Amino acid sequence: MDTTTKSIEQQGIDTIRVLSADAVQKANSGHPGTAMALAPMAHILWKEFLNYNPKNTHWANRDRFILSAGHACMLQYSILYLTGYDISLDDIKNFRQLNSKTAGHPEYGLTPGIDVTTGPLGAGFANGVGFAIGQKYLAAQYNKPGFDLFNYHVYAICSDGDMMEGVTSEAASLAGHLELGNIIYLYDDNKISIEGSTDIAFNEDVNKRFEAYGWHVQTVDDVNDVHALQLALTNAKAEKQKPSLIRVRSLIAYGSPNKSGTAGSHGAPLGADEMKLVKEFFGFDPEESFVVAEEVLEYYHKAGEKGIATEDKWNKLFADYKVKFPELAAEYETASSGKLPEGWLDALPVFKGSDPKMATRQASGKVLNAIAAKIPGLIGGAADLAPSTETNLKEFESFTPENRSGRNFHFGIREHAMGSALNGMALTPGIIPFGATFLIFSEYMRPPIRLAAIMKIRPIFVYTHDSIGLGEDGTTHQPVEQLISLRSIPNITVIRPADANETAQSWKVALEHTTGPVVLVFTRQGLPILDQEKYGSATNLVKGAYVLSDSETTPQLILIGTGSEVDLAMKAQAKLKEEGISSRVVSMPSWELFEKQDAAYKESVLPKAIKKRLAIEAGSPLGWHKYVTDEGDIVAMPGFGESAPAEELNKVFGFTVDNVVAKAKALLA
Repeated sequence: MDTTTKSIEQQGIDTIRVLSADAVQKANSGHPGTAMALAPMAHILWKEFLNYNPKNTHWANRDRFILSAGHACMLQYSILYLTGYDISLDDIKNFRQLNSKTAGHPEYGLTPGIDVTTGPLGAGFANGVGFAIGQKYLAAQYNKPGFDLFNYHVYAICSDGDMMEGVTSEAASLAGHLELGNIIYLYDDNKISIEGSTDIAFNEDVNKRFEAYGWHVQTVDDVNDVHALQLALTNAKAEKQKPSLIRVRSLIAYGSPNKSGTAGSHGAPLGADEMKLVKEFFGFDPEESFVVAEEVLEYYHKAGEKGIATEDKWNKLFADYKVKFPELAAEYETASSGKLPEGWLDALPVFKGSDPKMATRQASGKVLNAIAAKIPGLIGGAADLAPSTETNLKEFESFTPENRSGRNFHFGIREHAMGSALNGMALTPGIIPFGATFLIFSEYMRPPIRLAAIMKIRPIFVYTHDSIGLGEDGTTHQPVEQLISLRSIPNITVIRPADANETAQSWKVALEHTTGPVVLVFTRQGLPILDQEKYGSATNLVKGAYVLSDSETTPQLILIGTGSEVDLAMKAQAKLKEEGISSRVVSMPSWELFEKQDAAYKESVLPKAIKKRLAIEAGSPLGWHKYVTDEGDIVAMPGFGESAPAEELNKVFGFTVDNVVAKAKALLA
């Protein structure tokens, strides 16, 4: 490297560029152009602005950084390596290779220093809103005069692609409304996408759009103007009320003589010959790769080491806080550890079989309100549907710009942004977030649900109006394929309880489960409360399936139900008994929980010897064949519903006692 005329700052920036391009070239896969262009951004953030400690990537008051333009991950890997995170030069060389720390997009839990798995464009942008909410809530709960424990910012780098995605609009609108002044986003306006110039699809005035959302907006005309970047970031930090967007013009693949400013440098290696030209341009030896000068490494290591002292200072502040506010400190330590407060289970309600019918959404609301006071980190809301989803915490206020301690969130009709924000909230130690809408609208939330499962984090997704039982709203609102669709996602737990007591137990499972998202699925219509003294206890829900009601003799067949259809199975069992046919009713609220049980337990619930089985669920039949066997049958929804009262729909689609009995008898015949 020619260091005779370059400042150490410029050497560092150019090292990030060449290192990133080298890694993409070696992998023969990746996105070099954006990483090369945005090296000054990474430099100024990690050198001058971010509070971080490379030796403790989970420090509670660190600034969060999100690479929403996740395809440019080599930019982040390079600066993490240089500043002293647990990433080696060999890890950089193994970019995009099996079992490497440096995957093709940033992955939380895999690479030290990655705060969130951003995945699809727009996701990271929206995750940041959840991170920002988390900081504001923690500050309101725990900060005291002289003890500014939680004052971190949320930084992100986003791209033209992020700006085109719909979830960005939802999230930006929400952030502006909530006045999340702790958000600082750098928007790389390079005007290049895979198909070419963004002008072919995108020519709006992004600055005016974000000003309309209520954001503080600035422009830096050249990303290479480090002083201008520094000034804009300083101004953004000074803005306490509005979230900040800094639009920065860049030239993709800056330093590449033949490919800079072209789509060809976006999603493919530059090529060996072009790499030599790039290295010559930046003063590197064109015949060498992965060269990092010792003085550059030392320069960035010193920047990273500053964070050790910063965290030490914070740790001393928290130690003093524990002396002065021991109860609050203990509360935070418990919550941030992922544990639940002692005694919270005592608040979990138990419902009587003699109680009136109750929709499981109503039971869920009763459970939430019974336990909320015991679990201060349990916060959430709905996508404009709290009255319908029964998710309002009645003893608590709303989270607003004026009240950051409110625990009820009004996400608005922004399901996608809600899901993404929940993920950012779930990644904030001390918070267990939930978000609610109708089951059919889970379709808007598939990306954040999937990303939560990948990250193994625990947002709780609450979905009501779970079947044709919602009736008159009709086909567009009646979920059919959603249950199996959600069950198909790895590392997700879907629970569809049969009554109020199973609902209470489903919340217990959701709150105690810490390694992935839980989906709770509730009815609109009222359901009988099963008498736990007479039938199987709802505490068995944790096993996924259990014998709810057995026959006095060896059963001739097994009726398997979930949710509202368990009551149907119970009534069919009684009628079959009148006709001399013995049957077992199995409540199966969660396939995923059942599959975790050992073989002996599974056999006790669904004995292999009993091959006549009838599954009943007002959803798609797909997947049920695993449990009903070749000699079984399924009462399900083979197509879409209709608009009519629920009772009429149940008759049309076969969710009646007579039809279940007829199906059962046909199996035995």
